[in-house]
Amino acid sequence: MQTIEEVRHLVNKPFAWYNIRYDLDRKQIYMKQIEINSNDAGRRLDKFMRRYLPKATLSTIYKIIRKDVKVNGKREGNNYMLAEGDVLTLYISDGLIEEWSAPARNEDRPKVRRNFKIVYEDEDILVADKPFGLLTHGDQREKKNHLANQVKDYLIETGAYNPREKVFTPAPANRLDRNTTGAVLFGKNSASLKALGEMIREDKVDKFYMTIVYGHLEKEIDLKGRLIKGQNANTVKILDIGDSRGREIETIARPVRRIGDFTLVEIRLVTGRTHQIRAHMASVGHPVIGDVKYARGRAADVNLRLKQRFGLSTQLLHSCRITFKEGVGPLERLTGQSIKVDLPEEFERIINGLELVARRKGANNE
Repeated sequence: MQTIEEVRHLVNKPFAWYNIRYDLDRKQIYMKQIEINSNDAGRRLDKFMRRYLPKATLSTIYKIIRKDVKVNGKREGNNYMLAEGDVLTLYISDGLIEEWSAPARNEDRPKVRRNFKIVYEDEDILVADKPFGLLTHGDQREKKNHLANQVKDYLIETGAYNPREKVFTPAPANRLDRNTTGAVLFGKNSASLKALGEMIREDKVDKFYMTIVYGHLEKEIDLKGRLIKGQNANTVKILDIGDSRGREIETIARPVRRIGDFTLVEIRLVTGRTHQIRAHMASVGHPVIGDVKYARGRAADVNLRLKQRFGLSTQLLHSCRITFKEGVGPLERLTGQSIKVDLPEEFERIINGLELVARRKGANNE
């Protein structure tokens, strides 16, 4: 907080009405300076301000940019691209900043118990092995204990992330269903998170999954179609590729080996839509074992026996490998690298159990 005399030389234009009123009452001018770091570089001024003051209306943000923000001592437009080292001067009272800001992140809040494994980490990204039953992001029922918060707490502990930053928060670049395990990519800084998003959107990252499907998959199949939301809650429906509805999808499934009446399969997810693997494989008669949402007929009956024998009550699906076909920006060095995630113990236990059943069945038939 500075007196009028101390900052008069910095002010070239009148303040907004609310600052003038405050000055008349207190005989002081409020000025806050923010230096743009690497996490905020490359962000538009209006988008930065919307994240910095998330409770302010859009019209208020535009008004603030017109009247109460300078970048390096000059007025700039909404579309100005911030660069590292830029200095933003906000002529806004502390009270208004507090009113328009999100609640402060509490560094002293109880940290969630960490139950993910780190598969890979460098200065820019982290690859987490998400366990069964853990959400990638929070939802209405679980707002604290999810993978994004666990990773954030870990990065705070290691000093890789400063929770006082108001605009950037480390976040996952991909998402897995609650009961799907395996690789989730995190950007540890803004530039890397943007690069991961671009690489995924532009098909520069291959994502592979392991699963066990009902029946015998004899050869590799390349499935193409379209996906729409189903009539039932939280389900999707597969349509023919020539249909005009929905979004185009592609799933490539390669059989690894037979296990009795089932097939261990590696799947490459060319497009990444909600429930894509589960719905696509079920649509060709090879539903993922344990998947009660998409299995029908005899496969649904088999799921009941698998639940009784192995306790399997949901889809057996694991994100097992990430391959960076082409890295961009700060992640260019990752080009050609693959990161593997071992199968969970529960997955291995079910494979071993099915193989034992198959051997006994074969012996009985001899």
